[in-house]
Amino acid sequence: MLSVLKNRFEQGCRTNRYPEEKVKVFPRYRGKPVIQDNISTAILKACAASCPQDAIDVQNKKIDMGRCVFCGTCENTSNGQIKFTNDYEISTSQRADLITSGDLPALAEHAKQHFKKLFGRSLQLRQVSAAGCNACEADLNVLATPFFDLGRFGINFVASPRHADGIVVTGPVSRNMKTALLQTYEATPAPKVVIAVGSCTISGGPFTGSPEITEGLDKILPVDLFIPGCPPHPMTNLHALLSFFK
Repeated sequence: MLSVLKNRFEQGCRTNRYPEEKVKVFPRYRGKPVIQDNISTAILKACAASCPQDAIDVQNKKIDMGRCVFCGTCENTSNGQIKFTNDYEISTSQRADLITSGDLPALAEHAKQHFKKLFGRSLQLRQVSAAGCNACEADLNVLATPFFDLGRFGINFVASPRHADGIVVTGPVSRNMKTALLQTYEATPAPKVVIAVGSCTISGGPFTGSPEITEGLDKILPVDLFIPGCPPHPMTNLHALLSFFK
């Protein structure tokens, strides 16, 4: 016990000060994409042709972050006219808002206020991996570590949907997991929230077009919060939860 206390004293506080202080991410991190206004149609068409996710709308000069896997192919093709910034605050409350040229509505201002009133001091969530690859799941699990310490905000992941205020879904929702997901949703007492995490859950991700998956969680459940990414950065998840519920 003394050695544990000594170790903690020597290490000091490892928890970040977000949201009071914004956490810096690695320079190579790809966050919110921005399309330059003067980008040529020819370059945009080339980017759209190279995009593995068909996430670029040439006519409206926008990127669908719900389909994007943030691979950076369009950035390399566009000679810098499409750029992925370090901005990890990219979650939205509406699916349509993920289709952007670089502007996003302030999530806190678009959050449903009754959720803040209901869950502002305590939010219990049940995570459902609906055929995920474990990348989104891992970046959700890391929120329990000392650096992020999600529990200090009164937000925790629980083992049973009957003890939860909502569900956090990851993965493309395969045919074999669809029934289990719907049963988990039904077992969660009302009022409840549904959070879609990752491109697979929001749009089907790389599996779009397969008859084995559901192309968008919002097609089978009412989604309250969309967190894009492949996978979303832990800070993206933390920002989304704090902005929407606190």
